[in-house]
Amino acid sequence: MRRCLGPLVTLFAVLWLPAAPPAAAQGMPRYGGELIFAVPSEMPSYDGHRESTFALIHPMAPHYNTLLRIDPMDRSGSKVVGDLAESWTVGKDGRTYTFRLRRGVKFHDGAEFTSRDAKATYDKIVFPPSGVASERKGSYVNIEAVETPDPHTIVFRLKFPSASFLSSVASPWNWIYKADILEKDIRWYETNVMGTGPFVFVEHVKGSHWVGKKNPNYWDKGKPYLDGYRALFIKDSAAQVAAIRGERAHIQFRGFSPAERDSLVAALGARIAVQESPWDCVLLATMNHEKKPFDDKRVRRALTLALDRYQGSQALSKIAIVKAVAGVQVPGTPFATPPAELEKLAGYWPDINKSRAEARRLLKEAGVPEGFAFTFKNRGVPMPYEPLGVWLIDQWRQVGLNVRQEVAETAKWFADLRGGDFEVAMDAQCGYMVEPDLDLYKFQSGPTSAAPRGISDANYTRQKDSVLDELYVKQSRAIDPEERKKYVREFEKRLLDEEVHSMYTLQWHRIVPHSARVKGWTVTPSHYLNNQLDTVWLTE
Repeated sequence: MRRCLGPLVTLFAVLWLPAAPPAAAQGMPRYGGELIFAVPSEMPSYDGHRESTFALIHPMAPHYNTLLRIDPMDRSGSKVVGDLAESWTVGKDGRTYTFRLRRGVKFHDGAEFTSRDAKATYDKIVFPPSGVASERKGSYVNIEAVETPDPHTIVFRLKFPSASFLSSVASPWNWIYKADILEKDIRWYETNVMGTGPFVFVEHVKGSHWVGKKNPNYWDKGKPYLDGYRALFIKDSAAQVAAIRGERAHIQFRGFSPAERDSLVAALGARIAVQESPWDCVLLATMNHEKKPFDDKRVRRALTLALDRYQGSQALSKIAIVKAVAGVQVPGTPFATPPAELEKLAGYWPDINKSRAEARRLLKEAGVPEGFAFTFKNRGVPMPYEPLGVWLIDQWRQVGLNVRQEVAETAKWFADLRGGDFEVAMDAQCGYMVEPDLDLYKFQSGPTSAAPRGISDANYTRQKDSVLDELYVKQSRAIDPEERKKYVREFEKRLLDEEVHSMYTLQWHRIVPHSARVKGWTVTPSHYLNNQLDTVWLTE
């Protein structure tokens, strides 16, 4: 018997999200126009396999396709449909996935797309050579081999059956690259663009904008509807709101705070539309296990015990894009921890006074003096990094710690995380679909000074934990949902309570106000989805 989460996920989607208006209510798509949207940050590189920031995927996803994608009209963000793969079959053993590829697809330079390109892409993602970072390779530890029996077929052979495999292939980051280019220079895509997507690259002016124009030879005939798009890099939140309010931009795909939403609705009335959704995204406080005293789990445990997440949720949800107190899965989803169980974990105790008293005791036991000072590195994206950073520093102050905040632009922040140049830093775990395999892969053993190649390049804690690695595989292989839930709970307890490798803060809540002229775009629980723009159109 193979595990099947489809009906459970579908039921969850129906219960979790408000009903979407029928497609017909938006009218017939209109051709023409330039979509203008704000992006609050700028990408460290152009490589979707290497990066994990919205700053890359928002302006660049329209240039690319993936084998599978999440249906852009599905508000649950869980329905997998074909993109460059037109159909697929699963072998009786549950370990062989065969994808039939579309014919007639061309790269923007006119070269024909074949299975050779798909294989070169997945070899780079799953089996990257030394010196090439693959941010999500940890979620593909189950792939044994990638084969191409003919130019229009690609076969994945797995080590064991996995109900989440199709979801992982539908990753919006797995842009299909050109094999000829990768063979000459596997790092070419870090600074260049060449895809098969609905829009062709025009220009990138650093600090200003990114421009794409309609691909006249796009394989999905009749699309895209837009003549082009322009992404404006606007770091300041107030300036982003002003751009929408002044109708100099149509949308900012990541999201705004409740107060910003209310100000736009008050200013624009019927000219603004608002879509909201729960959000599979959370900020983490990540401690460098190679820096003293954070190599001591008593100190790490003290830092999480200092946080009053419940009071923080009430206060911060009014001013920031955060809301629920959560563990390693979004509340209300099939594998989420019930509140009563969550309260047993360090940092989630209902009695904050008891929690902070234990934090002080542990710090003293570990030899950390009163007033101990350290630097907290935060990302230079105002929402919600800024309010969460201020909150964390205040919480740690209440157990006698003296924390200085250092804010870095996205590229520097990522470089410091990857290079281990931090003591404690803000980190993030944002998924494109609520699924344990996709939400937990990050926490498998990562690179360290002694062993620079880890299972997960996205783990910045500088730690190896074979127990977590084994639990990840066990939950992924579990056939029975209840058995899988048990392993997810064990994984969560070790990660957040027993070892405290990282600390979860608060789950995000997505609010996207946009010009009422924008049609064909649907909010989902992930700001990594629906960025190809092939279905988007403007009313005038």
